[in-house]
Amino acid sequence: MKKITLKDIAKYFDVSISTVSKAVNDSHEISKDLKQRIQEYAKEQHYKPNKLALNLLNRSTKTIGVIVPNILNYFFVQVLYGIEKVANENGYNIISCISNESYEKESKTLEFLDSGTVDGLIISLAEETQVKERVEGLQEIAENQIPLVLFDRVSDLIACDKVIVDDFEAGYKTTKYFFNIGCKNVAFVSPIGKSSVGKLRHEGYKKALEEAGRPYDEKLVVNFTAKDDLDLIMSFLLNYKPIDGILGLDEITAVKILHIVKSRGYNVPNDVSIVGFTNGQLSQYVTPSLTMVSQHGKFIGEKAAELLIKRIQHPDRPFETKMVKTSLLVRDSTKKLQ
Repeated sequence: MKKITLKDIAKYFDVSISTVSKAVNDSHEISKDLKQRIQEYAKEQHYKPNKLALNLLNRSTKTIGVIVPNILNYFFVQVLYGIEKVANENGYNIISCISNESYEKESKTLEFLDSGTVDGLIISLAEETQVKERVEGLQEIAENQIPLVLFDRVSDLIACDKVIVDDFEAGYKTTKYFFNIGCKNVAFVSPIGKSSVGKLRHEGYKKALEEAGRPYDEKLVVNFTAKDDLDLIMSFLLNYKPIDGILGLDEITAVKILHIVKSRGYNVPNDVSIVGFTNGQLSQYVTPSLTMVSQHGKFIGEKAAELLIKRIQHPDRPFETKMVKTSLLVRDSTKKLQ
């Protein structure tokens, strides 16, 4: 049996395809009588909507584009999970892409997603984009009133909805925690030193030092990239002076630090306390389990998706910035010193 289409129903009632589309979608824009007759006829004829045709007609793809800078960071996995949950609940699919911290890759991905492929975009900026402050593409998207939400790594140069973490407070409170458990020399080890997130956490670290009346020692601050040998860097750090606290700025870094410190004969937490960022599976199942700063990635993803869908449905509402506080999950890698 031939599948009935919107065009067939429109021909039967001698109305436009748009009118039939509105009727089957229960729109209030047409009369109740005509709507009811079309719906009854469509049901009798076993009409099933062609989603692609409806989307093209309504200029909607029911798809959200998401760009994250690094899929190896469990935080972004949690965010994607939160985005997908809310998107699915609202009838949206997601296309997820990775910029791999590259401005060029991010720009090319934006061009692809901005070509009518998606109804809106959720993005965390690549580190290279933040370093270069090259946000022209995103500014153009925002100016063209394409729904856009920035999360975690954002830019003040772009007028749009944002979901951010209180990273300054996270760096400050975590450093204070080290001092409260008796640590004197706290090292700060970061693979994201050039990003806004890394800089804010570093400022929080410095503020806690200043408040505690402790001198800032730049040799205790280590910024490294994927090309650097963390094992060698940590050797220099541990040989520099007795270090009793180490803050690693992501989960993988914290796990690597734990392994390196233990392999040098130190006991964790009796000799050195370690805290990492992002509460993933790895941190829970290493020995000892790692004390972590949770950024609530799933919640951030949910909020970003909710803001984007609100923007798609109500394009003229004022922009919002949601700030999410972090939580410290104390496990076995930290201990109050006697």
